[in-house]
Amino acid sequence: MTTAPTEKSPWPALWALVVGFFMILVDSTIVSVANPAIKAALDPSTNNLDNVVWVTSAYLLAYAVPLLITGRLGDRFGPKRMYLIGLAIFTLASLACGLAPTIGWLIGARVVQGLGASMMTPQTMAVITRTFHPARRGSAMALWGATAGVAFLVGPLLGGLLLDSWGWEWIFFINVPVGILGFVAAARLVPQLQRHAHQMDWVGVGLSAVGLFLVIFGLQEGESNDWGQLAGPITVPALIGLGVLVLAGFVGWQARGPAEPLVPLGLFRDRNFSLSNLAITTMGLSVTAMMFPLLVWLQSVRGYTPTEAALLMAPQAIASSSEVKVSAMPCLSAKALARAGSTSTAPTISTPSILAKAWAWLFAMPPVPRIRSFMMDYL
Repeated sequence: MTTAPTEKSPWPALWALVVGFFMILVDSTIVSVANPAIKAALDPSTNNLDNVVWVTSAYLLAYAVPLLITGRLGDRFGPKRMYLIGLAIFTLASLACGLAPTIGWLIGARVVQGLGASMMTPQTMAVITRTFHPARRGSAMALWGATAGVAFLVGPLLGGLLLDSWGWEWIFFINVPVGILGFVAAARLVPQLQRHAHQMDWVGVGLSAVGLFLVIFGLQEGESNDWGQLAGPITVPALIGLGVLVLAGFVGWQARGPAEPLVPLGLFRDRNFSLSNLAITTMGLSVTAMMFPLLVWLQSVRGYTPTEAALLMAPQAIASSSEVKVSAMPCLSAKALARAGSTSTAPTISTPSILAKAWAWLFAMPPVPRIRSFMMDYL
Protein backbone atom coordinates (compact mmCIF):
# COMPACT_ATOMS: atom_id res chain seq x y z
CA MET A 1 0.00 0.00 0.00
CA THR A 2 1.34 3.42 -0.91
CA THR A 3 1.08 6.40 1.41
CA ALA A 4 0.18 9.88 0.30
CA PRO A 5 3.10 12.29 0.19
CA THR A 6 3.42 14.57 3.17
CA GLU A 7 2.53 18.19 2.45
CA LYS A 8 5.57 20.42 2.75
CA SER A 9 5.32 23.17 5.34
CA PRO A 10 5.26 26.68 3.81
CA TRP A 11 6.80 28.32 6.89
CA PRO A 12 10.50 27.85 5.92
CA ALA A 13 9.80 29.55 2.60
CA LEU A 14 8.08 32.45 4.34
CA TRP A 15 10.97 32.90 6.78
CA ALA A 16 13.38 32.96 3.85
CA LEU A 17 11.32 35.68 2.16
CA VAL A 18 11.02 37.64 5.40
CA VAL A 19 14.82 38.10 5.43
CA GLY A 20 14.72 40.07 2.19
CA PHE A 21 11.47 41.85 3.05
CA PHE A 22 12.92 42.92 6.39
CA MET A 23 16.04 44.24 4.66
CA ILE A 24 14.20 46.48 2.22
CA LEU A 25 11.97 47.87 4.98
CA VAL A 26 14.96 48.58 7.19
CA ASP A 27 16.63 50.32 4.26
CA SER A 28 13.64 52.63 3.83
CA THR A 29 14.01 53.86 7.44
CA ILE A 30 17.72 53.53 8.12
CA VAL A 31 18.62 56.32 5.68
CA SER A 32 16.44 58.84 7.53
CA VAL A 33 18.83 58.95 10.48
CA ALA A 34 21.85 59.22 8.14
CA ASN A 35 20.75 62.25 6.12
CA PRO A 36 22.77 64.83 8.09
CA ALA A 37 25.91 62.69 7.78
CA ILE A 38 25.33 62.09 4.06
CA LYS A 39 24.88 65.83 3.48
CA ALA A 40 28.08 66.65 5.37
CA ALA A 41 30.03 64.10 3.34
CA LEU A 42 28.58 64.45 -0.18
CA ASP A 43 26.76 67.80 -0.30
CA PRO A 44 28.61 70.24 2.00
CA SER A 45 28.45 73.21 -0.38
CA THR A 46 24.69 73.82 -0.08
CA ASN A 47 22.85 75.27 2.90
CA ASN A 48 19.65 73.24 2.44
CA LEU A 49 18.47 69.63 2.23
CA ASP A 50 17.09 69.77 -1.32
CA ASN A 51 19.65 67.35 -2.74
CA VAL A 52 19.75 65.00 0.24
CA VAL A 53 15.96 64.64 0.23
CA TRP A 54 16.26 62.89 -3.13
CA VAL A 55 18.33 60.11 -1.54
CA THR A 56 15.12 59.01 0.18
CA SER A 57 12.57 60.20 -2.39
CA ALA A 58 14.31 58.57 -5.36
CA TYR A 59 14.25 55.22 -3.57
CA LEU A 60 10.60 55.49 -2.56
CA LEU A 61 9.52 56.66 -6.00
CA ALA A 62 11.40 53.86 -7.78
CA TYR A 63 9.99 51.43 -5.22
CA ALA A 64 6.34 52.46 -5.37
CA VAL A 65 5.66 53.06 -9.07
CA PRO A 66 6.73 49.65 -10.46
CA LEU A 67 4.67 47.79 -7.84
CA LEU A 68 1.75 48.08 -10.23
CA ILE A 69 3.51 45.84 -12.74
CA THR A 70 6.02 43.71 -10.78
CA GLY A 71 3.21 41.64 -9.31
CA ARG A 72 2.07 40.79 -12.85
CA LEU A 73 5.63 39.93 -13.80
CA GLY A 74 5.74 37.56 -10.83
CA ASP A 75 2.65 35.78 -12.16
CA ARG A 76 4.18 35.49 -15.62
CA PHE A 77 7.76 34.48 -14.75
CA GLY A 78 7.24 33.00 -11.29
CA PRO A 79 7.38 34.69 -7.85
CA LYS A 80 10.60 32.92 -6.90
CA ARG A 81 12.50 34.03 -10.00
CA MET A 82 11.32 37.65 -9.70
CA TYR A 83 12.17 37.73 -6.01
CA LEU A 84 15.69 36.42 -6.55
CA ILE A 85 16.33 38.86 -9.41
CA GLY A 86 15.07 41.75 -7.29
CA LEU A 87 17.16 40.67 -4.29
CA ALA A 88 20.31 40.44 -6.42
CA ILE A 89 19.67 43.92 -7.88
CA PHE A 90 18.99 45.36 -4.43
CA THR A 91 22.13 43.86 -2.92
CA LEU A 92 24.43 45.03 -5.73
CA ALA A 93 22.85 48.50 -5.64
CA SER A 94 23.48 48.64 -1.87
CA LEU A 95 27.17 48.05 -2.55
CA ALA A 96 27.11 50.84 -5.15
CA CYS A 97 25.44 53.17 -2.62
CA GLY A 98 28.16 52.57 -0.06
CA LEU A 99 30.87 53.27 -2.66
CA ALA A 100 29.16 56.44 -3.97
CA PRO A 101 31.67 59.31 -4.39
CA THR A 102 29.03 61.96 -5.13
CA ILE A 103 25.44 62.75 -4.18
CA GLY A 104 24.33 62.15 -7.78
CA TRP A 105 25.90 58.68 -7.78
CA LEU A 106 24.16 57.87 -4.51
CA ILE A 107 20.76 59.03 -5.79
CA GLY A 108 21.17 56.96 -8.97
CA ALA A 109 22.13 53.87 -6.97
CA ARG A 110 19.12 54.41 -4.73
CA VAL A 111 16.86 54.38 -7.79
CA VAL A 112 18.26 50.96 -8.73
CA GLN A 113 17.78 49.85 -5.13
CA GLY A 114 14.14 50.88 -5.27
CA LEU A 115 13.59 48.97 -8.50
CA GLY A 116 15.02 45.83 -6.91
CA ALA A 117 12.82 46.27 -3.84
CA SER A 118 9.73 46.72 -6.02
CA MET A 119 10.41 43.35 -7.63
CA MET A 120 10.62 41.63 -4.24
CA THR A 121 7.66 42.94 -2.22
CA PRO A 122 4.71 41.61 -4.30
CA GLN A 123 6.25 38.16 -4.42
CA THR A 124 6.13 37.76 -0.63
CA MET A 125 2.38 38.35 -0.70
CA ALA A 126 1.96 36.00 -3.65
CA VAL A 127 3.78 33.18 -1.85
CA ILE A 128 1.63 33.66 1.27
CA THR A 129 -1.66 33.53 -0.62
CA ARG A 130 -0.63 30.61 -2.83
CA THR A 131 1.13 28.34 -0.32
CA PHE A 132 -0.76 28.83 2.95
CA HIS A 133 -4.13 27.28 3.65
CA PRO A 134 -6.79 29.95 4.24
CA ALA A 135 -7.07 28.89 7.88
CA ARG A 136 -3.35 29.57 8.43
CA ARG A 137 -3.06 32.60 6.19
CA GLY A 138 -3.87 35.01 9.02
CA SER A 139 -0.86 33.83 11.04
CA ALA A 140 1.37 34.21 8.01
CA MET A 141 0.10 37.73 7.41
CA ALA A 142 0.67 38.54 11.09
CA LEU A 143 4.33 37.55 10.70
CA TRP A 144 4.54 39.67 7.56
CA GLY A 145 3.06 42.66 9.41
CA ALA A 146 5.20 42.15 12.51
CA THR A 147 8.27 42.21 10.28
CA ALA A 148 7.33 45.72 9.16
CA GLY A 149 6.91 46.87 12.74
CA VAL A 150 10.26 45.44 13.84
CA ALA A 151 11.96 46.99 10.81
CA PHE A 152 10.58 50.39 11.82
CA LEU A 153 12.30 49.92 15.20
CA VAL A 154 15.54 48.36 14.01
CA GLY A 155 16.17 50.67 11.03
CA PRO A 156 16.91 53.95 12.85
CA LEU A 157 18.65 52.20 15.77
CA LEU A 158 20.92 50.18 13.51
CA GLY A 159 21.58 53.27 11.41
CA GLY A 160 22.53 55.27 14.49
CA LEU A 161 24.93 52.61 15.74
CA LEU A 162 26.58 52.20 12.33
CA LEU A 163 26.90 55.96 11.87
CA ASP A 164 28.45 56.50 15.28
CA SER A 165 30.82 53.56 14.82
CA TRP A 166 31.89 53.36 11.16
CA GLY A 167 30.20 56.04 9.05
CA TRP A 168 27.24 56.48 6.72
CA GLU A 169 28.60 54.04 4.09
CA TRP A 170 27.94 51.11 6.38
CA ILE A 171 24.18 51.62 6.42
CA PHE A 172 24.40 50.31 2.84
CA PHE A 173 27.29 47.85 3.20
CA ILE A 174 25.34 45.98 5.90
CA ASN A 175 22.84 44.94 3.23
CA VAL A 176 25.42 42.94 1.29
CA PRO A 177 25.91 39.98 3.68
CA VAL A 178 22.21 40.01 4.60
CA GLY A 179 21.28 40.01 0.91
CA ILE A 180 23.58 37.07 0.18
CA LEU A 181 22.12 35.12 3.11
CA GLY A 182 18.58 35.90 1.97
CA PHE A 183 19.37 34.91 -1.62
CA VAL A 184 20.76 31.49 -0.59
CA ALA A 185 17.82 30.86 1.77
CA ALA A 186 15.20 31.82 -0.83
CA ALA A 187 16.89 29.80 -3.58
CA ARG A 188 16.77 26.68 -1.39
CA LEU A 189 13.47 27.06 0.47
CA VAL A 190 11.00 28.95 -1.73
CA PRO A 191 9.08 26.60 -4.04
CA GLN A 192 8.52 27.10 -7.75
CA LEU A 193 4.89 28.10 -8.18
CA GLN A 194 2.67 27.82 -11.22
CA ARG A 195 2.90 30.70 -13.68
CA HIS A 196 -0.02 32.61 -15.15
CA ALA A 197 0.07 34.65 -18.35
CA HIS A 198 -1.12 38.25 -18.09
CA GLN A 199 -1.32 41.17 -20.46
CA MET A 200 1.04 44.00 -19.53
CA ASP A 201 -0.40 47.51 -19.38
CA TRP A 202 2.75 49.43 -20.28
CA VAL A 203 0.74 52.56 -21.11
CA GLY A 204 -0.65 52.58 -17.58
CA VAL A 205 2.82 52.09 -16.11
CA GLY A 206 4.14 55.02 -18.11
CA LEU A 207 1.26 57.33 -17.19
CA SER A 208 1.49 56.53 -13.48
CA ALA A 209 5.29 56.92 -13.42
CA VAL A 210 5.30 60.26 -15.26
CA GLY A 211 2.39 61.66 -13.26
CA LEU A 212 3.84 60.73 -9.87
CA PHE A 213 7.29 62.02 -10.83
CA LEU A 214 5.97 65.40 -11.97
CA VAL A 215 3.90 65.90 -8.82
CA ILE A 216 6.67 64.78 -6.44
CA PHE A 217 9.40 66.73 -8.25
CA GLY A 218 7.26 69.86 -8.19
CA LEU A 219 6.50 69.53 -4.48
CA GLN A 220 10.13 68.94 -3.53
CA GLU A 221 11.59 71.69 -5.69
CA GLY A 222 8.81 74.18 -4.99
CA GLU A 223 10.13 75.75 -1.80
CA SER A 224 13.67 76.26 -3.10
CA ASN A 225 12.22 78.05 -6.14
CA ASP A 226 9.67 80.11 -4.16
CA TRP A 227 6.92 78.12 -5.85
CA GLY A 228 7.59 80.06 -9.02
CA GLN A 229 9.75 79.56 -12.08
CA LEU A 230 11.86 76.42 -12.41
CA ALA A 231 13.52 76.79 -15.82
CA GLY A 232 12.44 78.88 -18.78
CA PRO A 233 8.65 78.97 -19.02
CA ILE A 234 8.25 75.99 -16.66
CA THR A 235 6.83 76.89 -13.25
CA VAL A 236 6.25 74.78 -10.17
CA PRO A 237 2.42 75.09 -10.25
CA ALA A 238 2.40 74.19 -13.95
CA LEU A 239 4.56 71.12 -13.30
CA ILE A 240 2.34 69.93 -10.47
CA GLY A 241 -0.79 70.65 -12.50
CA LEU A 242 0.57 68.69 -15.45
CA GLY A 243 1.31 65.77 -13.12
CA VAL A 244 -2.25 65.84 -11.81
CA LEU A 245 -3.58 65.84 -15.38
CA VAL A 246 -1.38 62.87 -16.29
CA LEU A 247 -2.63 60.97 -13.22
CA ALA A 248 -6.20 61.81 -14.22
CA GLY A 249 -5.37 60.40 -17.65
CA PHE A 250 -4.08 57.26 -15.92
CA VAL A 251 -7.41 56.85 -14.11
CA GLY A 252 -9.31 57.36 -17.38
CA TRP A 253 -7.10 54.83 -19.14
CA GLN A 254 -7.67 52.28 -16.40
CA ALA A 255 -11.41 52.77 -16.74
CA ARG A 256 -11.60 52.33 -20.52
CA GLY A 257 -8.33 51.15 -22.01
CA PRO A 258 -6.61 47.86 -21.12
CA ALA A 259 -8.17 44.43 -20.99
CA GLU A 260 -6.36 43.82 -17.67
CA PRO A 261 -6.01 47.19 -15.91
CA LEU A 262 -3.29 47.71 -13.35
CA VAL A 263 -5.87 49.12 -10.93
CA PRO A 264 -9.36 47.63 -11.39
CA LEU A 265 -11.44 50.66 -10.50
CA GLY A 266 -14.46 48.50 -9.76
CA LEU A 267 -12.81 47.50 -6.48
CA PHE A 268 -13.38 51.00 -5.13
CA ARG A 269 -17.15 50.48 -5.29
CA ASP A 270 -16.66 48.39 -2.16
CA ARG A 271 -16.89 50.82 0.74
CA ASN A 272 -14.66 48.78 3.04
CA PHE A 273 -11.97 48.50 0.38
CA SER A 274 -12.01 52.25 -0.28
CA LEU A 275 -11.97 53.24 3.39
CA SER A 276 -9.20 50.74 4.17
CA ASN A 277 -7.04 52.15 1.39
CA LEU A 278 -7.68 55.69 2.61
CA ALA A 279 -6.70 54.73 6.17
CA ILE A 280 -3.54 52.91 5.08
CA THR A 281 -2.51 55.79 2.81
CA THR A 282 -3.04 58.33 5.59
CA MET A 283 -1.06 56.26 8.08
CA GLY A 284 1.81 55.70 5.66
CA LEU A 285 1.90 59.39 4.75
CA SER A 286 1.99 60.50 8.38
CA VAL A 287 4.70 58.05 9.42
CA THR A 288 6.93 58.71 6.41
CA ALA A 289 6.46 62.48 6.54
CA MET A 290 7.24 62.61 10.26
CA MET A 291 10.45 60.57 10.39
CA PHE A 292 12.63 62.52 7.96
CA PRO A 293 12.25 66.06 9.37
CA LEU A 294 12.17 64.87 12.98
CA LEU A 295 15.46 62.97 12.76
CA VAL A 296 17.13 65.84 10.90
CA TRP A 297 15.87 68.34 13.48
CA LEU A 298 17.00 66.23 16.43
CA GLN A 299 20.54 65.95 15.09
CA SER A 300 21.04 69.33 13.41
CA VAL A 301 19.16 71.58 15.87
CA ARG A 302 18.92 69.77 19.20
CA GLY A 303 22.38 68.19 19.05
CA TYR A 304 21.47 64.52 19.38
CA THR A 305 23.85 61.89 18.10
CA PRO A 306 22.43 59.51 15.48
CA THR A 307 21.98 56.78 18.09
CA GLU A 308 20.22 59.12 20.52
CA ALA A 309 17.91 60.40 17.80
CA ALA A 310 17.07 56.83 16.84
CA LEU A 311 16.32 55.92 20.46
CA LEU A 312 13.71 58.66 20.48
CA MET A 313 11.81 56.78 17.77
CA ALA A 314 11.91 53.47 19.64
CA PRO A 315 8.75 53.85 21.79
CA GLN A 316 6.55 54.53 18.79
CA ALA A 317 8.08 51.64 16.87
CA ILE A 318 7.51 49.30 19.83
CA ALA A 319 3.91 50.46 20.11
CA SER A 320 3.26 49.93 16.41
CA SER A 321 4.76 46.44 16.61
CA SER A 322 2.54 45.54 19.56
CA GLU A 323 -0.55 46.34 17.53
CA VAL A 324 0.19 43.44 15.19
CA LYS A 325 -0.22 41.04 18.11
CA VAL A 326 -3.99 41.57 17.92
CA SER A 327 -4.11 39.73 14.60
CA ALA A 328 -1.48 37.22 15.66
CA MET A 329 -3.35 35.97 18.76
CA PRO A 330 -4.22 32.32 18.12
CA CYS A 331 -7.36 32.56 20.22
CA LEU A 332 -8.91 35.19 17.96
CA SER A 333 -9.98 33.99 14.57
CA ALA A 334 -10.85 36.27 11.70
CA LYS A 335 -14.55 35.50 12.23
CA ALA A 336 -14.27 36.31 15.93
CA LEU A 337 -12.65 39.66 15.18
CA ALA A 338 -15.33 40.40 12.63
CA ARG A 339 -18.11 39.57 15.13
CA ALA A 340 -16.43 41.68 17.81
CA GLY A 341 -16.03 44.60 15.47
CA SER A 342 -13.07 46.84 14.86
CA THR A 343 -14.09 49.18 17.69
CA SER A 344 -13.33 46.51 20.28
CA THR A 345 -9.64 46.62 19.38
CA ALA A 346 -9.48 50.41 19.10
CA PRO A 347 -8.31 51.01 22.71
CA THR A 348 -5.62 48.32 22.33
CA ILE A 349 -4.39 49.86 19.11
CA SER A 350 -4.64 53.56 19.90
CA THR A 351 -3.43 53.66 23.52
CA PRO A 352 0.18 52.48 22.89
CA SER A 353 0.50 54.94 20.02
CA ILE A 354 -0.70 57.83 22.18
CA LEU A 355 1.70 56.83 24.97
CA ALA A 356 4.56 56.57 22.49
CA LYS A 357 3.90 60.09 21.18
CA ALA A 358 3.72 61.45 24.74
CA TRP A 359 7.03 59.77 25.56
CA ALA A 360 8.60 61.32 22.46
CA TRP A 361 7.26 64.74 23.46
CA LEU A 362 8.84 64.44 26.90
CA PHE A 363 12.17 63.54 25.34
CA ALA A 364 12.16 66.56 23.07
CA MET A 365 11.08 69.15 25.66
CA PRO A 366 14.10 69.51 28.03
CA PRO A 367 16.34 72.47 27.15
CA VAL A 368 19.48 70.32 27.31
CA PRO A 369 18.38 67.11 25.57
CA ARG A 370 20.33 63.97 26.27
CA ILE A 371 18.39 60.75 26.13
CA ARG A 372 20.80 58.72 28.26
CA SER A 373 20.75 61.15 31.20
CA PHE A 374 16.99 61.54 30.92
CA MET A 375 16.52 57.78 31.03
CA MET A 376 18.81 57.50 34.07
CA ASP A 377 16.83 60.19 35.91
CA TYR A 378 13.60 58.50 34.92
CA LEU A 379 14.73 55.10 36.14
